[in-house]
Amino acid sequence: MEIVKKRKVLFKKIKHAKKIFIMAHKNLDLDALGSSIGLYKILKQKKKECYIIIDDTKHELGVEKILKELDGCIDIIKGEKVKQKLHKNEKSNLLIILDTNKKDLVQNEDILKLIENKVIIDHHKLGKNSIKDVFIIQDEESSSTCEMITNLIEAYDVDIDPYFATILLSGIVLDTNNFMLKTSKETFYTAYYLTSLGASAKKVQYLLKQDIKEYTERQKLLSKVEVVNDKIAFAKAAATTIYRREELAKLADTLLFFNNIEASFVIGKISKDVVGVSARSLGNHNILEILEKLGGGGDEEAGAVTFKKKTISQVEKLLKAEIKKQEGE
Repeated sequence: MEIVKKRKVLFKKIKHAKKIFIMAHKNLDLDALGSSIGLYKILKQKKKECYIIIDDTKHELGVEKILKELDGCIDIIKGEKVKQKLHKNEKSNLLIILDTNKKDLVQNEDILKLIENKVIIDHHKLGKNSIKDVFIIQDEESSSTCEMITNLIEAYDVDIDPYFATILLSGIVLDTNNFMLKTSKETFYTAYYLTSLGASAKKVQYLLKQDIKEYTERQKLLSKVEVVNDKIAFAKAAATTIYRREELAKLADTLLFFNNIEASFVIGKISKDVVGVSARSLGNHNILEILEKLGGGGDEEAGAVTFKKKTISQVEKLLKAEIKKQEGE
């Protein structure tokens, strides 16, 4: 538990800060939002003035439900408002970045220049695009950033309401694909601990519910799945359809449930000029190595990459070429 080992340094930074800003990655998921809210509750219990920065205008269903339910209960601001909130003493401001360590993936990249004192809490592998000159608490063994923040809640003995414990548990369930991926005994203990605080498994399932139209649209891609080397599944979307990143991620998760499939790659447009790839692995294939060669990131079991001004077919060729190199073919 890397975060527990470094908690004294983290606490010192928190103690000396007058204004604290929390920022996760773009396209918030339940792990990014859950860990942000969990950290917010820790800071509030320590009587700190803190804000969560959210610039996203569209949200996946679970995130949208939480934000609606918490409307007015937590201090959420847009990146453009940060400058107004900064303490006049530059050294008294602290930015805590959650669930990513890449500068181009944060909610608002301009904030990185505004605040000198920065901390990263993340479970993804560091790479060439990782933010420099920051205090990093990075633990690839953790299933999720929600697991890391829960470790901190337990270490600090923070009083957490069952509702917030549920949000943290939902982030863990999401990132482990229902405890199928990146799950250790520590992950199960963390889930037990959150349950002991009152986290509701029923409410978690409510947060993870999907839109039936989006689900049906994703299922259409299953009819176009190609299996490479009898164990790697590829799914390509039609060039006329634009998907949200999380939709591609959910389908990549789904493909791992099929017999003999050890890794999956789902390719589709995420905007007019951008093709996105979501990848998953059960651990036998290092998808991170493939994705990093193409400019993406993640870890050995889950990751993504985007391509501007390339067709879906061109992206597919690039991916397959990298897979061949890795497989030694």
